[in-house]
Amino acid sequence: MTDYRLRQGGRIDRSKSLSFTFDGQRYAGYAGDTLASALLANGVHFVGRSFKYHRPRGIVAAGAEEPNALIQLGHGARTEPNLRATQIELFDGLRAESQNRWPSLSFDVGALNNALSKFFPAGFYYKTFMWPAALWMKYEYVIRHAAGLGKSPTERDPDTYDKTNAHCDVLIVGAGPSGLAAALAAAKTGARVILCDEQAEMGGSLLNRHAEIDGKPGVDWAADSLKTLAQYPNLRLLPRTTAFAYWDHNFVSLCEKVTDHLADKPKHLPRQRLWKVRAKQVVLATGALERPLVFQDNDRPGIMLAGAAQTYLNRYAVKPGNRGIVFTNNDGGYEAAIDLADAGVAITVLDSRDMPEGANYHAAKTAGLDIRAGKVIVGTKGSKRVEKALIADLGSGGDRALGQVEELDVDFIASSGGWNPTVHLFCQSKGKLEWRDDIASFVPGEPMQKAQASVGAANGAFGLKDALAEGFAAGAKLAAASGLGKAAKPTKAPDAPNGNHLPLQPLWLVPSTEPLGRKGKHFTDFQNDVTAADLKLALREGYRSVEHVKRYTTTGMATDQGKIGNVNALGIVADVQGKTIPEIGVTTFRPPYTPTTFGIFMGRDADDLLDPARTTPMHSWHQRAGAQFEDVGQWKRAWYYPKDGEDLHAAVNREVAAVRRSLGVLDASTLGKIDIQGPDAAEFLNRIYTNAWKKLDIGKARYGLMLKEDGMVMDDGVTTRIGENRFLMTTTSGNAPQVMAHLEDYLQTEWTDLKVYLTSVTEQWATISVAGPNARKLMAELTSDIGLSPNALPFMGYTEGTVAGVPARVFRISFTGELSFEINVPASYGLAVWQAVMTAGEKYDITPYGTEAMHVLRAEKGYIIVGQETDGSVNPHDLGMDWVVAKNKEFVGKRSLTRADMSKPNRKQLVGILTDDPKTVLPEGSQIVEELLDKPPMTMVGHVTSSYWSPNLGHSIALAMVKGGLAKKGKKIYVPLLDGRVVSATITDTVFFDPEGERLRA
Repeated sequence: MTDYRLRQGGRIDRSKSLSFTFDGQRYAGYAGDTLASALLANGVHFVGRSFKYHRPRGIVAAGAEEPNALIQLGHGARTEPNLRATQIELFDGLRAESQNRWPSLSFDVGALNNALSKFFPAGFYYKTFMWPAALWMKYEYVIRHAAGLGKSPTERDPDTYDKTNAHCDVLIVGAGPSGLAAALAAAKTGARVILCDEQAEMGGSLLNRHAEIDGKPGVDWAADSLKTLAQYPNLRLLPRTTAFAYWDHNFVSLCEKVTDHLADKPKHLPRQRLWKVRAKQVVLATGALERPLVFQDNDRPGIMLAGAAQTYLNRYAVKPGNRGIVFTNNDGGYEAAIDLADAGVAITVLDSRDMPEGANYHAAKTAGLDIRAGKVIVGTKGSKRVEKALIADLGSGGDRALGQVEELDVDFIASSGGWNPTVHLFCQSKGKLEWRDDIASFVPGEPMQKAQASVGAANGAFGLKDALAEGFAAGAKLAAASGLGKAAKPTKAPDAPNGNHLPLQPLWLVPSTEPLGRKGKHFTDFQNDVTAADLKLALREGYRSVEHVKRYTTTGMATDQGKIGNVNALGIVADVQGKTIPEIGVTTFRPPYTPTTFGIFMGRDADDLLDPARTTPMHSWHQRAGAQFEDVGQWKRAWYYPKDGEDLHAAVNREVAAVRRSLGVLDASTLGKIDIQGPDAAEFLNRIYTNAWKKLDIGKARYGLMLKEDGMVMDDGVTTRIGENRFLMTTTSGNAPQVMAHLEDYLQTEWTDLKVYLTSVTEQWATISVAGPNARKLMAELTSDIGLSPNALPFMGYTEGTVAGVPARVFRISFTGELSFEINVPASYGLAVWQAVMTAGEKYDITPYGTEAMHVLRAEKGYIIVGQETDGSVNPHDLGMDWVVAKNKEFVGKRSLTRADMSKPNRKQLVGILTDDPKTVLPEGSQIVEELLDKPPMTMVGHVTSSYWSPNLGHSIALAMVKGGLAKKGKKIYVPLLDGRVVSATITDTVFFDPEGERLRA
């Protein structure tokens, strides 16, 4: 390491030396360093290239507000782009690379953009790439490859992530002086408190500056406070945890970095964890962000914020340079200047104010610092690091530089243009901002969510004494307001000298010797290369709203969301318009506060845990039988059972014919099953379904249609009354969770007076459906205590008994149109009973059939499948199912269903389709027209929803939704295909097989 590292001081652990690489060059640092501080300790300021012009860029800040030092960290599967060097904790073996340069950081061919910058003003892409439209895809390719961001990994992420929920009485965001004071006050009440901070070490600004609290150094007070807090069982400390989003009702999202800072990541720990915190009260102690001064060529490496220079010096024992300038318009810059001078750095202070005043100014003057009042930087020189600063007098109006320009040799410049309270989370909570002239910044105003408080620098209280007092008072007050905290004995807030950064002279744009836009550039947004000239161009081109100016210039739209540049940009826009900043308003802050890894939102819900593969109790048998499977919701369902030499079509034809000829068996265990109990169960079903349910007899089943509030079909199924106050509802396989949620929603929010209890029992029962002319004969061989005659167990009847020696529920329900019995047995007996059915059915040539054959069989009967014949825009009238809609009762969706538009005759309606060529099977989704024209466009009147070859009919069949279709039966229609053929067909009834239903009632 170079002489930029101080021999003593800082918060680093000098006993633990760490090795790391940056762009292939090996360097050394210490435990406690960030990548940024370690690079600066090695004399490395130049760390990247800018997004648009590829100008050399260096480290500007020391925290989340850093706009320049975006790093590609790691390699292989663990590479991650766009991490801020200021937030990367150093670990041994760390491997980092700069971004947005080729072939290297030192020699980047993209820097040609800077020489041609006059051709790339704000909004140039809106004008340039609009014509010719045919070249847009080529433009897009070039633009995307020129984008100044890193590269995402192409390999699978090897790390795991966690999610957890937490409830607390008080959530405190930020562990600086005001946050620690709030935690001390709240914890004493016994309230449940969570204190989170994005830094590895809590203490906030106390770690970066010399301060005194309660007669001891600020860092010692912070350490003692944390020891005290750690002893409270009702308080949780979360370091390395960023509050990145503040939602409604005090729901706050936190991202905890669990192992990012470790070289060897333990396999049993997640990399990061998402905390979903629901707090009764929230204290925002998020501090403030320093803003830079906007002067010509203010983006060279070596130019940083004064507070950042102070942080690197005091926290990391790193000098930003050996000879530099602190350029300020407020008293706060002097604090950094004094600390730098004490460390042996040659410092010149430029103060834009003609007559500086304040405690810090007088302290600097007493210390003998070189202070030049009324002076500003009007330009800089240097290539890959600032080398000279051009200074001049500031005109009395602040609009132009006067007098002779003087050059000063420097290797760094630290600027301070004032401080902006970190109001991002407050704004996310829908709080309104107010402007304060004394600090020239926005502060929290009226909160939308009342159970919160902003304190300390986040509330514009920059004095240490004031910040401690606000935090302590808010902690005690909000803990008591939570209702669980006990009143604690009154105690005094921690005491400290106040200090302040005021007075401040706002200076949004430092003039230069040349007109704006000539020669040099005044940058307001470093990451997106937005200059003051760009802002003024947007105004000249007619943009007035700050939101429109933001989008036209992209200021504040980079990954840092303009944390240090937004207020400067607003000031420039306001000055040009002759308005104040409050008059033009502020742009919107949206989550996340800082870029957040996608992995925490997924957590452990990946692969099988994201979408579990659910199997029925008979799955192993289907596998041994050679079944091919399809996914239905999360279920693996047997699709078809091919024999040697059979393809899908041959196997399905065989299975369909076997069911109609003799006997088939289907694994229907995936059907959703909901046990409904309670004295109001019948009334509940009467309201949920479109048809009547109160008078359904015990032992009887009924088909039901369920609508959404908009009157459109949501689900259908058969529900059976198995007791006076007990029903078993079946749903479609893929829709069972949605139906369960729908039912619970109404019980818990709309009909809270109904005494009804729901239990999902889908996986409790295995369901075996036997269908075909020989189904009753088979059942007779499997049971001796169940009456099977049409009188004993009629169609849509239900009974209980034993099947193959196992207690069973037996239903006379048919989805095939054949004589059918559905056998429900406990899931653990499912495979045994299935095998018994197969053995007993051998004499009847029993044939297992899959979902594809089931679809053909149901289509022959015109039975719908919700989600195939329906698409969210189909109601019962459209399906020709008025028979299932009661006229004299209320049900969910009835109000919408009775609207005139819902029964218009020209709506798409369900019909059958028979092609003129019986062998032509229409593709599902095919468009239907009534008139054939020589060339498109033609008016589409409908589409095919289901289409199959029916071996029982020797003809293709299809179901379709056709405008006014119910009145068009017998009419010719045409189906143009993608291969150029046109298929002619006839609209028919939806029932193609056994229209009288004699077989299923046999």
